[in-house]
Amino acid sequence: MVNYLVKRIFNFLIMVVLASTLGYVLASLAFDPSSNYLGANPPIPQSTIDAKLNNLGVNPADPLIGRYFIWARNVVSGDFGLTIGEQRVNEELSRRIWVSLRLLIIGSILGSVIGVALGVVSAVRQYGVTDRTASVVSFSLLSTPVFLLAILLKFGAISFNNRIGTTFFFTIGEYSSDFSGSSWELLLNRLQHLILPTLSIALGGIAFYSRYQRNAMLDVLGSDFLRTARAKGLSRRKSLFRHGLRVAILPMATFFAYSFGLLVTGAPFTETIFAWNGMGSWFIVAVQSNDVNSVSAVIAFSAVLVLLSGLLADIAVAALDPRVRLR
Repeated sequence: MVNYLVKRIFNFLIMVVLASTLGYVLASLAFDPSSNYLGANPPIPQSTIDAKLNNLGVNPADPLIGRYFIWARNVVSGDFGLTIGEQRVNEELSRRIWVSLRLLIIGSILGSVIGVALGVVSAVRQYGVTDRTASVVSFSLLSTPVFLLAILLKFGAISFNNRIGTTFFFTIGEYSSDFSGSSWELLLNRLQHLILPTLSIALGGIAFYSRYQRNAMLDVLGSDFLRTARAKGLSRRKSLFRHGLRVAILPMATFFAYSFGLLVTGAPFTETIFAWNGMGSWFIVAVQSNDVNSVSAVIAFSAVLVLLSGLLADIAVAALDPRVRLR
């Protein structure tokens, strides 16, 4: 088991270096930071533009290989450089990471847990009312774009607030900027802001995981080892949860790990619509402003998170499946 983990960690470190390198190279080739200063009134002298870009370390006139090694050396020491607005990338990154994680952890866990449970129930009660209802709702959610689902939730919350005559669901921001009250009241205010964006993420996860878990569980229900367990005297419930679910849930560990890693930069619509200034919205702004250092930092962090999620998935699979440990 130890040798297996050591090999996986070594492979993931190599992949992180490759992904970060590729992200920086592509951003440097695709973006032109000097375009941010063109068309200014009064015009900015080219010497001033070059001085700014040299300070940022993103001057296209400099050789790419030299810029990359300087950037990589700084990253190894923990410095991602400056944004196009000459602010520290590290400060922006550390702030936005926690904004995104507060939103995504709850949504991802709710989506996966409820989705897996719904998928298991649908498989056990195949073609029943629960299964058919879950199928219709899941396919409807899967066919609805993320931004449309977020907008519908937002308008629905506004309509609900108007009907009850008070603001129960908040539709913008992490908390009310003019809020004043105790720490408990502030926590409640943050939770009210968290409901809608969390739902927009969780609903998609529930729909996806329930469909996949249903199919995986149906394959297990007809397996020989489950019939053998029943023949040895185990009840249907015990055989399903002790043997069937353990096998059927194995692929979901990998799906959940990688989907969570990708959500950090894959939820820009949700963050933008509900005005959560997290990693996704930052990535969009950085691309629009040709911000090489910020985009490279987001890509590097995403690579670490995705590959770390993959490592955790491998550990979970090894813990659930003894054949992996034996190999």
